[in-house]
Amino acid sequence: MSIERIVGVGAGVKDLATEDMTLNIGPQHPSTHGVLRLKVTLDGERISAAEPIIGYMHRGAEKLFEVRDYRQIIVLANRHDWLSAFASELGVVTAVERMLGMEVPVRAVWARTLLAELNRVLNHLMFLGSYPLEIGAITPMFYAFTEREQLQRVMEEISGGRMHYMFNRVGGLKEDLPAGWLGRVTEAVTAARRGVAQIDRLIMGNEIFRARTRGVGVLTREQIEQYGVSGPIARAAGVDFDLRRDEPYLAYGELADVLRVPTRTEGDCLARFECLLEQVYVSLDLAEACVEKLASLPQGPINQRLPKVLKVPEGHTYAWTENPLGINGYYLVSRGEKTPWRLKLRSASFNNLQVLTEMLPGNLVADMIAILGSMFFVVGDVDK
Repeated sequence: MSIERIVGVGAGVKDLATEDMTLNIGPQHPSTHGVLRLKVTLDGERISAAEPIIGYMHRGAEKLFEVRDYRQIIVLANRHDWLSAFASELGVVTAVERMLGMEVPVRAVWARTLLAELNRVLNHLMFLGSYPLEIGAITPMFYAFTEREQLQRVMEEISGGRMHYMFNRVGGLKEDLPAGWLGRVTEAVTAARRGVAQIDRLIMGNEIFRARTRGVGVLTREQIEQYGVSGPIARAAGVDFDLRRDEPYLAYGELADVLRVPTRTEGDCLARFECLLEQVYVSLDLAEACVEKLASLPQGPINQRLPKVLKVPEGHTYAWTENPLGINGYYLVSRGEKTPWRLKLRSASFNNLQVLTEMLPGNLVADMIAILGSMFFVVGDVDK
């Protein structure tokens, strides 16, 4: 898009001149994944500058943490990334348990690992269905939501919640696993594997999808390191880093033979989609391994008994986890009270979104939505 001015002044006629155009996309727009505003400058049909403007959803979660006790914080932690609620709860309880020097029962460790991987699949299926929709393919959305419903059913059965599970507790989990639940998880995982294979065949062999995504929105390793980008987006550009493997927590250290870390080197939209898709297969493998282990464990406690008023010793710690969208970290500072003195949240989506400033310039405006959708972010995780 350009503005042309033709000046007729006899012999002094000038060539056609173009001026840059500033275009605001959002903050309310169906293609911006929520309340996000993108301010882009166009030179013709090519983006010359881009600025993501955030803050429209800001809820002050970090300050709310400071006036809640350690049980109440969990209900806030699972809401900033509403597609990764269980994983976000996990970071909080991990930080508190570390400060208390508390050992979590073995059954709780394996159950947490299983639920974290099921939550990861739920997160990824949302993007695997919605991303093709943004560039014109509607069918994958139906497959993705069909398989999500299978997994949602077992998550809802154990926790009572469909999105905000509130199932983690300091010292373990809220309750033991229901009778027969592991069998139903196995059935849901098997069904999800079939559905993901359908999405794989439908999309990865589609020449239109590949043409719209290959070589588009390339993110370099240097940009990733400068902006702190993490998760599948970073691994799609050759950054082979995954906390589950490199700094194992929960039961991941014992799952090293099952845990694979999908990577690519191209760093484009297609590579990011491929990494996300392959990660679903890995998570389903991990879930099956956890079910097998839990079935072999003897009956025992699923949590630790806590005092009525839980106070954390004075000190500080940093707990980070490999959330579905990338690294999620909590920096906890305690002064020995029942509420944290400071709880700083490092969310994955914030860094993953900011790199758009470097990434979008040079691309066509027609490719902007394809690039934006491939960054796999949740606006609540940005405006925390």
